[in-house]
Amino acid sequence: MEKMAADKFIFHKKCFCCKHCKQKLSLRNYASLYGEFYCVFHYQQLFRKKGNYDEGFGYQQHKNRWLLSKTNGTDGI
Repeated sequence: MEKMAADKFIFHKKCFCCKHCKQKLSLRNYASLYGEFYCVFHYQQLFRKKGNYDEGFGYQQHKNRWLLSKTNGTDGI
């Protein structure tokens, strides 16, 4: 079987697919975020959906996580 490596992960060539549309990816047409892989089209589309990388991809915004840690007293100071 052929294998490929992307962002420190090793995939079967058939298994390297977009998380959103399941389109087969190559090393020239993918983008990754939080260990998940997307075709460039859907990566850009999900970013534009919310205007940031966190909410567009189903995660809490980084600044909100930081604010929560400040209010809970876990900011490391």
